[in-house]
Amino acid sequence: MNAPNLLYTHRTQRLSSGARTQRGVALVVALILLVLITLVGLASVHSTIMQQRMSANQYDREQAFQSAEAAIRAASAQLATTPPVIWHNCQAGGITCLPNPFNDPTLTAASINTVSKGTAAGNYTATSTAASQPQFVVENMGNWVDQTTNTGFGQTGNSRNYGVQGNSGTAVFYRITARSGDPAVVGDRAVVTIQAIVKQG
Repeated sequence: MNAPNLLYTHRTQRLSSGARTQRGVALVVALILLVLITLVGLASVHSTIMQQRMSANQYDREQAFQSAEAAIRAASAQLATTPPVIWHNCQAGGITCLPNPFNDPTLTAASINTVSKGTAAGNYTATSTAASQPQFVVENMGNWVDQTTNTGFGQTGNSRNYGVQGNSGTAVFYRITARSGDPAVVGDRAVVTIQAIVKQG
């Protein structure tokens, strides 16, 4: 009578041991899944933060570009009325005009025009979130042929020069190099530099 009881007891112990083993594996799998979910969550947070930084940098650059454009317009308006400080006459002998005058080590602070605040022509007020007021440098590029004053084929039939190759007049052209702000002042904010060639008058 005792033998069947011993066999039954032995089987029960083996079944109980298998159940404990299965519960141990499930715990390990759950921990692995938890680690994976945590890693995915951290990657998602990192991606979100990166996108926010990229959006902020793009917004800052757009503001800087608008400020530099405003400096170009302000300088053009001043050239038509009250000429600003002219840095160089690039046609003069012995004068070297770099592509970007702000990189010229001989550029003096007095030759850098800061756009005045205001709403009048030649003025501009940067937004409250802008880094600083924009600046510009004006260089005299000399007298060049002004194609808009051509007196040749573009004239009417009543013109004495109609059908004859005419001559173009000349005009003084200036190169305006504008930047959104002084890099030494704006810190880690975006700085945009643009150029334009304008005719006086």
